[in-house]
Amino acid sequence: MSGLRFPEGFRWGAATASYQIEGAATEDGRTPSIWDTYARTPGRVFQGHSGDVACDHYHRYRDDVALMKQLGLGTYRFSVAWPRIKPDGSGPANTRGLDFYDRLVDELLDKGIDPMVTLYHWDLPQVLEDRGGWTNRDTAYYLADLAAATIGRLGDRVRTWTTLNEPWCSAFLGYGSGDHAPGRQDPAAALSAVHHLLLGHGLAVQALRAGGAREVSLTLNLACVRPVDPNDAHDLAAVRHIDGLHNRIFLDSTLRGGYPQDMRALFARFGVDRQILAGDEAVIASPIDLLGVNFYQPSRVRAGVGVDCGPANPGSEGCAYVQQDLPVTAMGWPVDATALYELLMRLATDYPGTPLMITENGAAYDDVLDGGRVADHDRIAYLDGHLRAVHAALSEGADMRGYLAWSLLDNYEWAYGYGKRFGIVHVDYDTQRRTPKDSARWFAGVIGRNGLG
Repeated sequence: MSGLRFPEGFRWGAATASYQIEGAATEDGRTPSIWDTYARTPGRVFQGHSGDVACDHYHRYRDDVALMKQLGLGTYRFSVAWPRIKPDGSGPANTRGLDFYDRLVDELLDKGIDPMVTLYHWDLPQVLEDRGGWTNRDTAYYLADLAAATIGRLGDRVRTWTTLNEPWCSAFLGYGSGDHAPGRQDPAAALSAVHHLLLGHGLAVQALRAGGAREVSLTLNLACVRPVDPNDAHDLAAVRHIDGLHNRIFLDSTLRGGYPQDMRALFARFGVDRQILAGDEAVIASPIDLLGVNFYQPSRVRAGVGVDCGPANPGSEGCAYVQQDLPVTAMGWPVDATALYELLMRLATDYPGTPLMITENGAAYDDVLDGGRVADHDRIAYLDGHLRAVHAALSEGADMRGYLAWSLLDNYEWAYGYGKRFGIVHVDYDTQRRTPKDSARWFAGVIGRNGLG
């Protein structure tokens, strides 16, 4: 396959997240987030790394935007830091916090780059976690308040707004397995967090609409879950459960008006069904204009006795993830772009009429800076393969609106600290020097051609 072209107006860009790049953790009124606390908990994060400095984007944003311009990015997806805008989690907005995003948006527009704002990318103010975090229904309403404050300042210049990034991770890794902040391990808390995150999404959609938002979206990390034996009823049942947790609990509630029945039963099993109040599902299903899809790896599942898929998957007794015979990234994640194609076609079939955008896709590799160059051929191959999968889905009717690479910069990779590099731009964390990798130059060529050579 060669010479693939994407439609006129297809949006090209890259994505980042506030805690992963901003630094300035105590400046201009910002208070600690759950990730600041988690990073300071011994044994939680690789070598005790924190986002205190990260990529120092808070002070270097103008240079970073100039780099985006150099690479030809048309869209830049970033998140706002909740504890920067609402240091007490609720109450009045912090003007100095909003001022930073004001400056960033103006700088982007001055360089011809479309800002795409995510309201919540995992950095909940610690003061809200102290009150129960996402297990507390009030947090959903505070997210709507954050939405109102942020669009009130930026809404005249920002077209596309995203409520949540990857609520699966926030809920199941944050409250189920404890692999992410706040580090709790309670299946009931994880399912409570799912509902309150989704309620917060719906309330934030309404607040954004009231503020005049032109395009509202939700970003999900969706999974292509495959059975080991597609003819085995037990394997298929295992796949259905994991698909329910990763995909349908979020997709059906937001796009079909209610939770699927098997996930309703799971809520009831853990005593969380009583937290779903009359009218909640209608709020959660507030219409969106775009669904963001984050994709990194496929999953394969089998049924078995005495196994489960771990604490990030409540109720998964009798299911097990299976190692796949595929090349892997530095994260140990298997690489198979056909799974992205399958996922996109499934979305186009099961949720027709929903515009789709790849809001994160990328890979960590053990990059080496040598003579001012990073020859990251594996990353180029990964991006190329997944872009071909996007083009194939688009050619067969999926309503694909754009593709954003993860990530613009090497950054703080959550519990992996600075030990894993996803960026198309190398960052020397000692000097903060930025060096575009070969993948950045390759991606710039893709954008320039609006296609693959």
